[in-house]
Amino acid sequence: MNIMWFRQDLRVKDNPALVEAAIAGEILPIYILDDSNANEDKMGGASRVWLHYALADLNRSLQGNLSLYKGDAKAILKQLCDNNDITSAYWNRCYEPWRIRRDKDIKQTLSEKGVLVKSSNASLLWEPWQVLKKDGTPYKVFTPFYRRGCLSAEAPRTPLAKPNKMTFVDNKMPSYKLEELGLLPHIPWDKTVIQHWDSSEKGAEDAMVTFLEQGIRNYKEGRNLPAKANTSRLSPYLHFGQISPNQVWHQSLNREQNHHLETFQSELAWREFSYSLLYHFPQLPRQNLQGKFDRFPWQWGGDKLQAWQQGKTGYPIIDAGMRELWQTGFMHNRVRMIVGSFLVKNLLLHWQQGEAWFWDCLVDADLASNSASWQWIAGCGADAAPYFRVFNPVIQGEKFDKTGEYTRRFVPELKDLPDKYLFKPWEAPTEVLQQASVELGKTYPMPIVDLKTSREQALAAFKALKNEEPT
Repeated sequence: MNIMWFRQDLRVKDNPALVEAAIAGEILPIYILDDSNANEDKMGGASRVWLHYALADLNRSLQGNLSLYKGDAKAILKQLCDNNDITSAYWNRCYEPWRIRRDKDIKQTLSEKGVLVKSSNASLLWEPWQVLKKDGTPYKVFTPFYRRGCLSAEAPRTPLAKPNKMTFVDNKMPSYKLEELGLLPHIPWDKTVIQHWDSSEKGAEDAMVTFLEQGIRNYKEGRNLPAKANTSRLSPYLHFGQISPNQVWHQSLNREQNHHLETFQSELAWREFSYSLLYHFPQLPRQNLQGKFDRFPWQWGGDKLQAWQQGKTGYPIIDAGMRELWQTGFMHNRVRMIVGSFLVKNLLLHWQQGEAWFWDCLVDADLASNSASWQWIAGCGADAAPYFRVFNPVIQGEKFDKTGEYTRRFVPELKDLPDKYLFKPWEAPTEVLQQASVELGKTYPMPIVDLKTSREQALAAFKALKNEEPT
């Protein structure tokens, strides 16, 4: 009898561990919600909602044979082995630092009990230890990581088919019902978020096909326009493993190659880069990769953080993004950069506060991507954006949401404001505001900071930091 331990690989297609378990014989498929590491990247609220529905879908694919557990994974696996005639255990690797430590411990424990343990790669195109510089050290800059490292490494494996035959066994150890895992909140917020998604394995495949047939046509330029459907929206499916990067990579290679597809493939590689950084620099989620930023005068908490979280900053493109996040569990990538820059530079708030809010609100919350991206926008990470690059939310809105379609969707109180003033309503004449039923400070907030002054303060802080560096 073989345990198949599902983790961030909630699918039956292209699942290496599941294929091996099926070949080995009878399968006991399980999922463990391991909340014992509550102080180490406990899953956020939006991710828990997605997981609930993803597990329901996986259970259907396994003909109702998925056993669910909650608690310490090591103790539960030992109990399962004691209660059932387990000869082997299969799982696909995870790369969060605490999971790597835990899995090594579990593998040793089960091996000592005489259980064969086999782990596989199901979530990355290249293992982090495969893509290194010639001197054996990890890359810290994306372009050589991708061009010299990834593209010269062994090509990503071909996706595997669903096992032809899966024989399931009766589990002798009681398991939880899905509702007993407590993944859904006590408020109806989960319904608001999940209605925007088909959080199933088929939903992942449909999203991939739709994107590669339609959205990819103008991807290189269109991916920057939040009102357009030119982004893949595959990130939550990739995080939970309802589709593999190998499936997406090879499907993209099967299309006629052009600069749009090449750009998309490089975005898949950016995900790989984030995982490489997390693997080689496990302090990534908690510490600045560039130590000099430990002395940067970032601030914590306060009314400005709350205004940012609630989408009430007085800057329409910022508020649209933050409201999109709350309402859908997602935010367009261009807008993520704009709201991130505003938080760490205009508001001078620590990037970890933004990372924490995204972690709780995003259905695609991923430790590697979330941490690497926030450090990138804050200027303190690997291959980071220069600190002096401060996104102006007025200019960004006018450039990337010219007609205001995206902004008006999420900030409807400004929907009747002319395009000329949509991203700077404080400049609109009184009669224009009255005609649009906008009362600044009441129906829509005044800006919480001045863009020019806050930018100058941020650059002065960075200059002072540079001047402190040893010569």
